[in-house]
Parts: sequence; C-alpha cells; structure tokens
Amino acid sequence: MSLRARLMSFLGFNSITRAEVRAETWALGSRHLGEVVAGARRELQLPGLSPRRGVLLRAVIRSQGEY
Repeated sequence: MSLRARLMSFLGFNSITRAEVRAETWALGSRHLGEVVAGARRELQLPGLSPRRGVLLRAVIRSQGEY
C-alpha cells in the first residue's frame, strides 16, 4: 500500500464508492455542460473545498481516464 493510500485510509477517505463517483460525474456534467473533467478541475480550485470533496473530484477525473 502506497503512502498516499495509507494516509487517505487513515483520514477516512477510502470510503468513496463507485456509486458516489458515478453520481458526481453526472452532477458535474450537468453543472458544466458536459465538461466533466474541466468542471472537476475548476471545482478543485474553489476556496473552502473540503478534503473529502477534493478526493471525490480527483476520483472523478481518474475515472474519466485523465490524471
């Protein structure tokens, strides 16, 4: 297990499910006119972003095949 994976597990971020990623992908597509990855990247830049939301947005980006 990588250091990043251990840290995320320790902080409780390993509980993001595939269903949450799918739902967030759909929501991002709706909010950003189909531009899921671009929308996720924009939302990652918003002030006050919670750590869990950041992990979810990164998971969406990974699920779309972009890193």
